[in-house]
This record gives sequence, structure tokens and C-alpha cells, in this order.
Amino acid sequence: MAGAPESSASESDSPVPKLRLDELLEELQARLDAARGTRDRVHSLLEAVLAVGRDLELAQALRHIVEAAVTLVDAEYGALGVIGEDQRLSRFIPVGVTDAQVEQIGDLPSGHGILGELIRHPEPLRLARISDHPASYGFPADHPPMGSFLGVPIRIRDKVFGNLYLTEKRGGGEFDAEDESVLATLAVAAGVAIDNARLYDRARQRQRWLEASAEVTSSLLSGSAEQEVLDLLLARATELAGADLAVVAVPLREGLELEVRIAVGLGEERHRGLVLPVEGSFVGAAVRTGGLVVSPDVRKDPRITAGPPRWEGLGPAAAVPIGTADRGVRGVLMLARAAGSPLFEEGESGPLLGFAGQAAVAMELAERRRDSEQVALLQERDRIARDLHDLAIQRLFATGMTLQGATRFIEHPEAIDRVLRAIDDLDETARTIRATIFGLRLRESGPAASGLRARLVEVVERATRSLGFAPALRMSGLLDATVPAEIADAAVAVLEEALSNAARHANADAVEVSATADDKLTLAVTDNGIGLPEHGRHSGLANLADRAAALGGTFTARTRPEGGTELVWRVPLPDD
Repeated sequence: MAGAPESSASESDSPVPKLRLDELLEELQARLDAARGTRDRVHSLLEAVLAVGRDLELAQALRHIVEAAVTLVDAEYGALGVIGEDQRLSRFIPVGVTDAQVEQIGDLPSGHGILGELIRHPEPLRLARISDHPASYGFPADHPPMGSFLGVPIRIRDKVFGNLYLTEKRGGGEFDAEDESVLATLAVAAGVAIDNARLYDRARQRQRWLEASAEVTSSLLSGSAEQEVLDLLLARATELAGADLAVVAVPLREGLELEVRIAVGLGEERHRGLVLPVEGSFVGAAVRTGGLVVSPDVRKDPRITAGPPRWEGLGPAAAVPIGTADRGVRGVLMLARAAGSPLFEEGESGPLLGFAGQAAVAMELAERRRDSEQVALLQERDRIARDLHDLAIQRLFATGMTLQGATRFIEHPEAIDRVLRAIDDLDETARTIRATIFGLRLRESGPAASGLRARLVEVVERATRSLGFAPALRMSGLLDATVPAEIADAAVAVLEEALSNAARHANADAVEVSATADDKLTLAVTDNGIGLPEHGRHSGLANLADRAAALGGTFTARTRPEGGTELVWRVPLPDD
């Protein structure tokens, strides 16, 4: 027994058991650290899930998702790419690069290379080095260096919404399977958060569209003019859809062409007054299909096959016809965003159909109001004509007869001569009044049904939309009574051409139109614009000169000394 303690003491002095104990303690500590790290990571993941789930603003939710992903997997850089309808990245939210770096890099990715690989194959992708993958083709100039890569798709109800991209693991290591698992879990939570944010955004947008529709409806019911209603409608549609350009185009030439009557926003001067063919144009596609058409890039839309490029600086666009197939298309409402902007989504472009319906109602009401005003005007003309015939002409005739009978009692030759001249003046006045009555009661079928005066007023009113202001109009003489239909038709065409030229080329803010009928019809159009170009095309002016020559008249066009252009079209009128 005495030897036993000695043996035990010698074993305790041996370093082997102590070494094993240290190893066990170190292994236990490592496992405790790993468990603690896992616990902390799970805790961080849960916090990230709760954080992104609280965001209802879509843009804010997307950025918080990327920031949470960068923190969870300890990455230097991160980004979230939203996939558009064309299977390209319609939105790209980077984290880890400064605004100055983004500006130096230039255009954000659209979905090529490794990013496109994840779009084509929506499965987690983990790389030790990006450059080793066959789909990689390098980075643009001024792009920060990136080595390791981890990407996972974000799905919303079995549809891929976008992808999370993480690069450059801190410390120079690689992303591991645990990083992939954590990021995939965050992507699931992100899909739920994004779906909630989109639903909230759509509900709020729907409410704003309803409020705008109520405002437009109130304007319609209050009797506002067509132009005021359309201006209000365009302003609200532009604001709610986040558009940079809004246009309304109306049919011309029996529906073969469309003229942009109203344009508001980016490059509005270039688009206002633009004439587009129905066949081979984007707005024409809305007329042909009778429904909503959407383009990711209107500059490269395959439906545009006619004419030169017209939509410089623009990208995503949506167009919808104004009116219905059974009652006829009255025009097209088109909204466009600047190049590089997000595409029009279904939830955004859908309310345009309702707004286009309101535009059709505005045009319909304006047309009915004009018809009612025209009927009232014609009735008033009939009343004036009756009064002139029953009162004025009868009194003039009676006065002339009285003077004629009184001449036999006048002995002085000079007095007789004056009385006879007065009788002749009364006869001339009676003839003038009869011509006026004829003009007031004029009823023709076809385009001249309302007389030359009303037709000139209508042309000037239409030109207000393309000019952006109302031209001044002065008329004198018996335009309705003394101007034959052939000359009246030519005068209307001349005025339309002259005002169209002013809208497209004059760059003026004031236009004056005068029409005078005596022994000839004189139509003059002046503006305060840039004048006639010294070396330019004058085919439109040549047409006006040809019309005058065909009727035995003259046409002159000159740059006024005080600035602007003066066009004078003069045609002789036939004798009675």
C-alpha cells in the first residue's frame, strides 16, 4: 500500500494527461464559441428578418435588404437587382460603393455576365473568384476589384423578383455554405417583405388614382373647357405614374395619322405638333390594338418602323387609346419616362385605361357642348335675320319710297340730286342687309355648313393646342355671304397650313390672324417669331402660293422688320 501513493504521484506529474485536458478544453471552448457565433448569427438573421419586414416603402425595403445581407455574411459589397419584363435588370441597388464611385463607373448593370447567369439560372451561386466563371467578362473601368461572390434569387409566390449579389468576403476568405444558407433564408424573408411593400404601394397608388379621377370628374361636371380638363388629366397622370413626358395625339386624315396636340414634360417643344403615322408608330399601335401597349424602351420599340427617331432621351413608355372601338378612337394618351428609369409595371399602367376613359368623356362632352352652342348660335342668327328682314329692310324700303315720292315737290335741282343719292344709298344698304341675312341663314352640307367665319374660328381654336396659346383673330366684311365655297375651302386650308408652320418653326409666343372680304378675300397671318430662314425648305409656302395662283390671286411671305413672319394670301371675289 505504501507503493500506491508513489505511483499516483508519478502519474500526476506526467505531462500527457494535462495536454489532453488542455486540448479538450480548447475544443470545448471552440465549440462554445461556434455555438455562440451561430446563436449570434441566428439572432442577427432574426433581427434582419424583422427589420425588413417592417418596411412598407418598397425602395426603402429593397435597400434595407441589401444592407442586412452585407452585414450577415460579412461582405464588402452587396446589391439587389430587380428583374424586369424583358428579363434584364430594371433596377439595381448597390451598397458599399459611394455615389462618386457609382458616377465614375457609369451605367449600372443591366444583366450581363455573372449577374445574367443568375437571371438565366435562378439558383444560389457561390464562387471563390468571379473571374474563374465562364460567364464572367470583367468589370468596367473605375470599378472596385471584386473576388469572391455569392448570389441567391429572391422569389415572390414562385416568381423570381430579383437577385441578391454579395462580393468580396471580408478578410480575404470565401463565402461558405453557412453564408449561402443564411443568405437564402434572408431571401425568403425578403420576398415576403417585398410582396407586402408592393401590395401596400399598389393600394396607396390606387387610392391616389381614385382621388385624381374624382378631381377630373369634378372638373368635367363643373363645365370646364376641354383643354382645361385634358391639361388637368395629363398633369395628374404624369405625377402619379412618375412620367417625364405626357402627350395626347388625335387622329388626322381619316384616321391615317396622329397629331400630337398636347405635350407636357421632357422635350415637349419637339413633340408638340408632331404628326405620326398610325402604321409604324408606338402611339399608332395603341390605336391598332385598341388597348394598352407598353415598351421597355420606346427608342428601340420594334413597332416603330416609319420615319426618323423621335423619342430621344426617353425609355420606358405606355400608351392607351382614348375612346372605344364602338364609338371611335378620339386619340391616344402616352406617358414616357427618361432613359434608364424603371419600366411601367402592370399595377402602374392599369389605371391609365380609366384615365383614358375620362379623357374620352371630356372630349365627348366638349363636342356636345360645342354642338349645343352651335345650335344656340344658329337660332340666334335666325332671330336676327327675321328682325332685319321684318323691321330694318321694311323701314328702309318705306323710307326710300317716301323720299322718292317727295322729289316731285322739290324744285331745287341740287336738292333733288342729293335726295336721289340718298335713295341709292338706302337701296345699297338694303342689299347689304339682304346679303347679311343670306349669310346668317346659310345652310350648306359638308365642311362649309357653318360658314367661313365659324370655320376660321374653329381652325384658330384647334391651333391653340399646338401653339400653346390662343392666336388673335380679326374678321371683317361679308365672309359668309360673298365668299364662294371653293375660295372658302382654300382659305381654310391656307390658314391651317400657316398656323401649323407657325407652331412647328416660328418659335413665337404671339400670332395674329386677319380675314377681310371686300372685292377680294385677304387672309393675313403674322407672328413675332424668328422669321423666315434664309436657306431652308419652303415647300409649305409654295403650296400656299399655288392655291392663290389657282384662284387668280397672290401670296407673299416676308420677315417683318420688327421681327417675325408675315404671310398674306389674297384672292379676288366674283362680282354679284
